[in-house]
Amino acid sequence: MAKVTREAALLYHSQGRPGKIEVVPTKPYSTQMDLSLAYSPGVAEPCLEIEKDAQTAYEYTSKGNLVAVISNGTAVLGLGDIGALAGKPVMEGKGLLFKIFAGIDVFDIEVDEKDPEKFIQAVKAIAPTFGGINLEDIKAPECFEIENRLKAELNIPVMHDDQHGTAIISGAGLLNALEIQKKKIEDIRLVVNGAGASAISCTKLYIMLGVKRENVVMVDSKGVINSKRTDLNESKKQFVTTRDISTLAEAMKGADVFLGLSRADVLTPEMVQSMNARPIVFALANPNPEIAYEKAKASRPDLIFATGRSDYPNQINNVLGFPYIFRGALDVRATCINEEMKLAAVYAIAELAKKRVPDVVNAAYGLDKISFGPEYIIPKALDPRLLSTVAPAVAKAAIESGVARIRIDDWVAYQDKLEALMGYDNKMLRSFTDMAKQSPKRVVFAEANHVNMLSAAVTAYQEGICYPILLGNPDYIKNLADQMGLSLEGIEIVALRSSEEAGRRRHYARILSQKRQREGITPDEAYEKMYDRNYFGMMMVECGDADAFITGTYTKYTETIQIAKDVIGIRQGHSHFGAMHIITTPKGTYFLADTLINRHPNTETLIDIAKLAQETLLFFAQEPKIAMLSYSNFGADRVGSPALVHEAVAAMQREYPDLAIDGEMQVHFALNKELRDRTFPFSRLAGKDVNTLIFPNLSSANSAYKLLLEMGVGNSIGPIQMGLNKPIHFTDIESSPRDIVNLTTVAVVDAIVQAKIDNK
Repeated sequence: MAKVTREAALLYHSQGRPGKIEVVPTKPYSTQMDLSLAYSPGVAEPCLEIEKDAQTAYEYTSKGNLVAVISNGTAVLGLGDIGALAGKPVMEGKGLLFKIFAGIDVFDIEVDEKDPEKFIQAVKAIAPTFGGINLEDIKAPECFEIENRLKAELNIPVMHDDQHGTAIISGAGLLNALEIQKKKIEDIRLVVNGAGASAISCTKLYIMLGVKRENVVMVDSKGVINSKRTDLNESKKQFVTTRDISTLAEAMKGADVFLGLSRADVLTPEMVQSMNARPIVFALANPNPEIAYEKAKASRPDLIFATGRSDYPNQINNVLGFPYIFRGALDVRATCINEEMKLAAVYAIAELAKKRVPDVVNAAYGLDKISFGPEYIIPKALDPRLLSTVAPAVAKAAIESGVARIRIDDWVAYQDKLEALMGYDNKMLRSFTDMAKQSPKRVVFAEANHVNMLSAAVTAYQEGICYPILLGNPDYIKNLADQMGLSLEGIEIVALRSSEEAGRRRHYARILSQKRQREGITPDEAYEKMYDRNYFGMMMVECGDADAFITGTYTKYTETIQIAKDVIGIRQGHSHFGAMHIITTPKGTYFLADTLINRHPNTETLIDIAKLAQETLLFFAQEPKIAMLSYSNFGADRVGSPALVHEAVAAMQREYPDLAIDGEMQVHFALNKELRDRTFPFSRLAGKDVNTLIFPNLSSANSAYKLLLEMGVGNSIGPIQMGLNKPIHFTDIESSPRDIVNLTTVAVVDAIVQAKIDNK
């Protein structure tokens, strides 16, 4: 994994707008009438309604989708008692996770108060603002009193995630690990190393799942919590063992399960070897577990092992739980998060791991087929099904246990709502980044003498996404890197025009001339072309000396397009290739094509673009719902581009009778389902939300996505090349280093997929 440096972390939090979250309006505010409705005098009406019935606050305010992340900074991550203000970056980060995984808005609140009673009163005083409260990073034992009191005295969901998040996720993992190891939960002997809030909560939940209390041994920093100890607080006393043992080594003999929530390297291979047959070890200390993964696996081949780390199998990650638990609780206006709701989350997460894993999740974690077993006992954090699996389970448990204020009767509609809730681009990019890090590829950066491309190449290398190959003059590139403060250690530079590369230029020229000899390319002409960075770099990919190629910060894309056709060629079954941008907006995520390649497409080109877009959507595990756009609707204008689009739609509908595709249509009809269905009820898109827009020409497509970005309406990934035989990707002169890093990630994924195809 790429190392997170101090400098990178500080820059991430400080660059641009400081911090990680912001508040944005959700209602119109452009006219005086809008402002009069938003504030005085119009705002008085919902105020009076809420005064009459407090529950209407859920209808007229953001309360129902607003969670407070509250901390006093006394137990911040592994940093300890650093104070409320110093813990704010963590609370903002928690808010970001709530938003990106479950669409929940968050205010982070740092309370500078260590006295439990005063802290409780402060939280109670602000509670009317929120639909739920997530307590965070509060030290034990005070956290137990604080949570218990707030749960008893407030009528909204309250959860201390440090206690219950790990318990819920590891509980799901435990159930599945026991099933795989063929052990009954009521028979197992459990050793818990650590006696803080999380360890105690995990142990209590495991007992609820069926572990017998007398089969539990808990160990703290002073040894086994046994009947001889006189230094125990009330939280620890409930786990006193009568067994005559004092050390962790003694406790481990004959144990079935080890749960570690303590510190690194306290568990030895000898201790693991002393466990019963088919043992289970959850070593959850962060960042380094109680025993290293390699040591644990080497000591017991029959072991199931889990950690809190993402670079090993079976990551126990709280993000699998808290966003979806609060989502389900908020959606039924639950008065609390009770034990039934927590258990429902446990069972839902456990069951999800047993289901067939979608291709998009397999892709995110290396393209090998993930399936239920010792290396996969809990779902991956990027599994898009978590939201629509866990939240409904929690909501149902709230209704059935009597703590829900409203009911959900149409569960299919609720799941559809959840699936439509979240944008796709960030999830996809996160999954692609993880996939690239699993199998980084050799990526040629054509214009390494451009500051943005050089910066992107170094960043992609440091993040573990690829092995860059920089084309250009080594002295110039090194001087530029020095000026920018970039390290090129470990990065290859190829001086394509140097005498040292003459042999490779001749080799590439011979292959190109043989490939294009019937199109007038002589060996001498081919050799001259090898001094061009785009020809040389693409030939590296064509000949297997590299896996992917990035260009475009200097070169006009029109020139590069022709080189790509000459060197790489277009995929069999197509006559054209194209490019797609993925744009996320407040209304949803849209796939736009062709945004880069084909200037004035004819009907045949439009058909190819639509086919390539369909294939791309299916790879991204999305159902294509395609609108082919123009300035007129359904034959209203029978000349020019509308006629070309009309013919392309007819051809696509004949070839793909089950595909949701229609047009030609104006963009507002494509995006407004109700208007479209009312005006054109015959459309094949009836009742569907369009996710793919095919434009009639390059001007309209390119302008559309750039307009959205410049207006701040959306964010993008792209351009994603569609239709070439190998991973050749194009950026442009406006691309930022982060844009190029994102495109590099896509190129690596493209290369991984290509390698799988080639090996079949």
